[in-house]
Amino acid sequence: MTAPPDDCLARNEWICGAYLSSRREILVDAVLQHLQLTGAAVAVALLLAVPLAVAARRWRWAAGPVLGLTTILYTIPSLAMFSLLLPRYGLSAALVIAGLVLYSLTLLVRNILAGLRAVPEETRQAARGMGYGPLRLLLAVELPLALPAAMAGLRIATVSAVSLVTIGAIVGHGGLGNLIYSGMNTYFKAQVLTASVLCVVIAVAADLLLLGAGRLLTPWTRRRA
Repeated sequence: MTAPPDDCLARNEWICGAYLSSRREILVDAVLQHLQLTGAAVAVALLLAVPLAVAARRWRWAAGPVLGLTTILYTIPSLAMFSLLLPRYGLSAALVIAGLVLYSLTLLVRNILAGLRAVPEETRQAARGMGYGPLRLLLAVELPLALPAAMAGLRIATVSAVSLVTIGAIVGHGGLGNLIYSGMNTYFKAQVLTASVLCVVIAVAADLLLLGAGRLLTPWTRRRA
C-alpha cells in the first residue's frame, strides 16, 4: 500500500493550515473585494432608501407603489436580476453592486418607513409648535426617532448583502464567492470551507459593529430598557 501524503493540500482535506499560509494574499484580496462590494452596495441603497421612505411617509399615495416596487425587486432571482442589468453594466463590479442595491432597498425602505410611522404624532405637533419647519422636523426629530428601526433594517440588509455578494462570482466579481465557485468546480475542499467561513465571519462582524453603532447612536433606548 502507498502511504498517504503528508501535505494536507495533497490529501485535499477540509481543514488545512497549509492552504491558509500559501494562499494568504489571495484570501486577503478576496476579503477586501467582498467588503468593498458589500459596503458600496449598502451605502448606495441607504442613500436611495431614505428619500423613498420619507416620500412614502409624507404622501400616503406613494407608500403602496414604493413598497410594492421594492418587494417585486426582492423577489427576482439573482441570476435573472444580473441578466436584466447586464446590458447596462456589462461584466463589471458595478453589475454586482447594482443588483445588491436593488435587493437591499426592500429591507431598508420597510424598516425606515416603519420607524418614521412609529414617531408619535404629539411629538411632531410639539416640534411644529416650537417653530420646526418640515425639513428641520425631519432631520432633528423624525429621523433620529426612527433610527432604531432603521439600524435594524441596515443590519439585515448588510448581512444579506454579504451573502449575496458571492453570487457575483458568475461574472468574476464575487469576492470570496470567486474562491467558493472555483473551489467547487475543482472540488478543492480547503478553499470552499475557508472562503465560506470567512463569509460568515464578515457577516457576524458587520452585524455586531452595526449593533454597537446603533446603541451608541440611540442612547435613549438603553436608558428606557
